[in-house]
Amino acid sequence: MIKKIKIELIYFFAIVFILALLQHPDLLSSPLERLQKMHQAQNYLHPLMWSFIIYAVLGIFRAIIGFVLHIKNKNK
Repeated sequence: MIKKIKIELIYFFAIVFILALLQHPDLLSSPLERLQKMHQAQNYLHPLMWSFIIYAVLGIFRAIIGFVLHIKNKNK
């Protein structure tokens, strides 16, 4: 169970990282400037919100694929 939670956390933080780089390419060139802008706008939770939405959508797809594969293997 702990191993599964660790894997899901890795997935979630990978999504956070990928979305951060896609939405804010200046994060690689000037990370301190990006953090100052985030602090000024006080929008600390929007990365987690977007990441959770993408994680939930991917989770639904993973569940559907797992269900279809389970039904397919059950019929064999």
